[in-house]
Amino acid sequence: MATKRDVKKDIAFFTEEVVSDCLNFLVLHNERDNTDVLSIIENMEDLYEEMISRVNHIDGKNNHKMIKSYFNSLYEDLLDAIEEAFSQLSEIAKKNVQA
Repeated sequence: MATKRDVKKDIAFFTEEVVSDCLNFLVLHNERDNTDVLSIIENMEDLYEEMISRVNHIDGKNNHKMIKSYFNSLYEDLLDAIEEAFSQLSEIAKKNVQA
């Protein structure tokens, strides 16, 4: 099982990837109204804080099965949120290409 440190690094990596792609989009499409992209960045900041808080405040430190399922659900939530953010950014990019 991964350590808390590794989980925190994974959370930082995934959220930073989304923010990085959003910033690249903003640089390439700076003439457009980009409030949707900025809201994705804000959502990633909130997601990062929420996930780090969930890692730091785990209960049942002696029950290994519970800890494993807890971290599995945390990773599922993280990956679902990241996938949703990339989907939103992709939809915004498609709209800008068509316009």
